[in-house]
Amino acid sequence: MAHDGGARGAEPGFRESVNTMFERAAALSGLSAGLIDKIRICNSTYTVRFGVRLRGEIHTFTGYRSVHSEHMEPVKGGIRYALSVNQNEVEALAALMTYKCALVETPFGGSKGGLCIDPREWSEEELEKITRRFAYELVKRDLINPAQNVPAPDMGTGAREMAWIVDQYQRMNTTDINGRACVTGKPLNAGGIQGRVEATGRGVQYALREFFRHERDVARTGLSGGLRGKRVVVQGLGNVGYHAAKFLQEEDGCVIVGIGERDGMVSGPGGIDVEKAAAHLRETDGVKGLPDAEYDPDGARVVELDCDILIPAAMEGTIHLGNADRVMAPLVIEAANGPVTAGADELLRERGCVIIPDMYANAGGVTVSYFEWVKNLSHIRFGRMQRRAEESRHQLLVDELERLSAHSGVPWTLSDNFKRDYLRGAGELELVRSGLDDTMREAYQAISEVWNARDDVPDLRTAAFLVAIERVARSYRSKGL
Repeated sequence: MAHDGGARGAEPGFRESVNTMFERAAALSGLSAGLIDKIRICNSTYTVRFGVRLRGEIHTFTGYRSVHSEHMEPVKGGIRYALSVNQNEVEALAALMTYKCALVETPFGGSKGGLCIDPREWSEEELEKITRRFAYELVKRDLINPAQNVPAPDMGTGAREMAWIVDQYQRMNTTDINGRACVTGKPLNAGGIQGRVEATGRGVQYALREFFRHERDVARTGLSGGLRGKRVVVQGLGNVGYHAAKFLQEEDGCVIVGIGERDGMVSGPGGIDVEKAAAHLRETDGVKGLPDAEYDPDGARVVELDCDILIPAAMEGTIHLGNADRVMAPLVIEAANGPVTAGADELLRERGCVIIPDMYANAGGVTVSYFEWVKNLSHIRFGRMQRRAEESRHQLLVDELERLSAHSGVPWTLSDNFKRDYLRGAGELELVRSGLDDTMREAYQAISEVWNARDDVPDLRTAAFLVAIERVARSYRSKGL
């Protein structure tokens, strides 16, 4: 989508923005032009047009599955349902998936899918018919396959749609023992994993926590200290925005001062209760009328509110040349894919704004999808084999400490709270969160090292691209390219 850029002129679309940002980093990589071109281009895109009989007549739908890079397989990427879906958008999102997977070191290439549909216009039964037919068209071409192409939820889809897709795959591949691994983001009863629904929002939280551990990086924003008390604005209270805001508010002491949604925005300098806002959104399909908050029907203006941290968690291109000069936040973390256009990115950098890029910030989803895929291939829940053994070892230590205390000259006891927390073995959710936290820490450290070590790397996005490009290049070299 092009935006009015005023004196700077119209902006390129989403795909061109991704390519512009890629090329800016690739020019600093030292790789050959041929290898850079191989990494940049999208390998293939399949377009399907299929009919489904609904409401007494045949409706034709258009869907896409794009494979950007097969430097590692399977390829990974979500399927989104939206009227805005088109080939350029899907190919740009597939490219981002390649770089994202390389950055957080999940062993996938990049892919993406989409169906041009407004899911709110169809009943659940109708959506199931549409989804199953779309899945059928992709499965029979191996564009859904545990070893080749593994989709996940994206905007407009969720665990329900993934359950339909995995069931359709298994109906068509009745002897594939690893069939459940053909998609991720499934319900728990269909082979899903605990922590997947919250994963992208949780990853945003872990990304911010790691950023604030790097004093030199934080100093570039003009902020200081940790996350506690930081004023946060969230654009989009969907799955990602909701979980990011909830965790930052409840666990890190951030103050949510603004929330933007389709029907407008609400603000409150004293803070907005995220749970109440989410409940109000579910009940009314909007934020208008939220108690103890000021409402403005111009939801796009939420990115212009005075705050410390801005979290765009809606669509691509919401911060553009038409509004970037009014963004007041010194720190932007891209929870959505491509929320800052290439032109706006340049303008914000010139003003000293630090942007934590989407390819890192929202990688929590694909990271936990990786854990789910591994779980499906291993056919065992994480923690099942070791949890009680871990608890037994901890109990031995506690018993010995209390025995020694009883024989000491100054007896003491461990508190009940300590014993409860220490004795509890790690289950699947704790292990998933631990693995996600470790992934987000290591990925940021790799980015920050490049950002601070090279004078020709102006920002975190360029650093992230450089890390990802080099890792993809190493994979291609190992294949003989």
